[in-house]
Amino acid sequence: MSSALRLRMRTLSDEIRDHQFRYYVLDKPIISDGEFDSLLQELKRLESEHPEYKEDESPTELVGGGFATHFTQHDHIEKMMSLDNVFGVDELNLWLDRIEKSGVKNTWLCEVKVDGLAINLLYEKGKLVRALTRGNGVTGEDVTLNVRTIATVPHELAGSGHPEILEVRGEVFFPIDAFNEFNDGVEEEGKQRFANPRNAAAGSLRQKDPRVTASRPLSMVVHGIGASEGITFTQQSDAYALLASWGLPTSSRFKVAKNRAEVLDFIGYYEKHRHDVEHEIDGAVVKINEISIQEQLGFTSRAPKWAIAFKYPPEEVTTTLLDIKVSVGRTGRVTPFAFMEPVTVAGSTVTNATLHNAQEVLRKGILIGDTVVIRKAGDVIPEVLGAVVERRTGKEFAWVMPTHCPDCASELRAISEGDVDIRCPNTQTCPAQLRERLYYIGSRAALDIDVLGYEAAVALLEDGLVTDEGDLFSLTEAKLRSSAFFTKKDGELGANAAKFLTALEVAKGRPLWRKLVALSMRHVGPTAAGALAKHFGSIEKIQGASPDELAQIDGVGSVIAESIVEWFAIDWHREIVAKWQRSGVELTEVAQENKNPQTLAGMTIVVTGSLIDFTRDGVSEVIALHGGKAGSSVSKKTDYVVVGESAGSKADKAAELGVPILDEAGFKRLLAGEN
Repeated sequence: MSSALRLRMRTLSDEIRDHQFRYYVLDKPIISDGEFDSLLQELKRLESEHPEYKEDESPTELVGGGFATHFTQHDHIEKMMSLDNVFGVDELNLWLDRIEKSGVKNTWLCEVKVDGLAINLLYEKGKLVRALTRGNGVTGEDVTLNVRTIATVPHELAGSGHPEILEVRGEVFFPIDAFNEFNDGVEEEGKQRFANPRNAAAGSLRQKDPRVTASRPLSMVVHGIGASEGITFTQQSDAYALLASWGLPTSSRFKVAKNRAEVLDFIGYYEKHRHDVEHEIDGAVVKINEISIQEQLGFTSRAPKWAIAFKYPPEEVTTTLLDIKVSVGRTGRVTPFAFMEPVTVAGSTVTNATLHNAQEVLRKGILIGDTVVIRKAGDVIPEVLGAVVERRTGKEFAWVMPTHCPDCASELRAISEGDVDIRCPNTQTCPAQLRERLYYIGSRAALDIDVLGYEAAVALLEDGLVTDEGDLFSLTEAKLRSSAFFTKKDGELGANAAKFLTALEVAKGRPLWRKLVALSMRHVGPTAAGALAKHFGSIEKIQGASPDELAQIDGVGSVIAESIVEWFAIDWHREIVAKWQRSGVELTEVAQENKNPQTLAGMTIVVTGSLIDFTRDGVSEVIALHGGKAGSSVSKKTDYVVVGESAGSKADKAAELGVPILDEAGFKRLLAGEN
């Protein structure tokens, strides 16, 4: 009787604690208040009748559940090893050679290396009892309560056949889309942005109040097993399949490779597509797939001999800040940038990195002479994240924002009240602004004009071929002959001249929205330009529209509307449009042949998370080509939310509002008109 009573009281305590956690931390109760009160009253009654069985930390004694993470330390049952690294194909080949020389016959399991926080989950009879950080590999910090707030981590394994003990190893990460959304919210609250998703994940997981962790959309991916009792595997890939069947968050981004060539193909693919993944990766991991061979090869003191991490070029490095200079952009915005000791980051040598604006320099506390951390992700402009204060020598000094434009000497000022950006007001003749606007017109973001790069823009201005962008489409062979950039040593036109003139003719017929973007109106990007072109049909009608008429268009709004009206109010701006018209530039909306069925006509589709067959930009284009609108936020007006891997809070918002949710397969059926 006493053992049964003690078991009932322990079961009640565990059940009540779980419900308290769901109520106070997750804010997602699964039973009614009445049902909870009934359980709590039963436990109170039993404790009153049998105080000898009452637990020291009974849920009946804790106010509001009493949930707090204290970061107590515990040993892992099986040591959490690190991985040895290689930093290039030559080093990887040497490692593969050593494996082959050992005489083993194996396949390879290749997977992406998640740039997150290593975590060890302990399940006993299918129930999550503890979550530890890696720590020193032997002992980690207890973050169980915080990990239990992660939606992808099951508190109890699905299915059956669970071992008595199972340690599951993985990485906690902040999905990139969710991180960007979260960081924007942090900035709106006037708080400091997180430098990167990994820092945000680590900071979120180490909150003493698990409710804070619960408010941040962390995720996790499983990539290995530690200690286990009552279960064996033949291959690592088999283990992944079983873990997935139990509801654990395994990744689909792995491959069993038969040979070295397939291993290199996998590594090369994800190095090229590392920014298409829903979370940050810093490399790929190659493991022997067969468990018996893993056991045969064993471990060094710190790492398995049967696995290696291939590290991609780093995206965060340190270097010395030599100076802070400013550049003037196409809209007059003056941007401070760091001039640094050359350093290799993300595979390229970097000497300059953006500092955004003067306030950002002050906020980050950066001094000239500092050792600074810079980050470069893919094609993104390198950014200074902050200073390594511990390395200061006392010789560093503060930077002062210049008061006059470095290109035209105009006095710099904020254009509007509250504007954090300082601008050069000389928009018509400032050499820097003219150069940047011409360069932008030739970019893929605008009219995509072959040859019209930075050097060509400089040549056109310095050789007097154009006074502003209005003269661009009136260029001829005769005019280009006066520029060394477009001619050969014998004075004849170079091949680039013919390509340039042909590209100008092609650009005249580009869609109207591209021309609107090319005019460099403040705030007018592709979305607003597309809405304007579709609604008004011509630049003449856009110019004649009132602020209210413009603001009513979905995708425009009052800020953009005012900017458009202000732009057209300037006479030399209107003259640019007139020059383009006289040169034969088509400034009306020309119907483009679209062979795609308009299956999304009138629909607003929001996509969150990572899709397998669509890139982030590509899926928006597909939606538009099928007649729909790619939305950026979820509201009651949203028709569908498409949810990919590691979706952010938009999926939760859709469920809350009752907006239909589709997976990638459902989205494809919708495109095909099958839904």
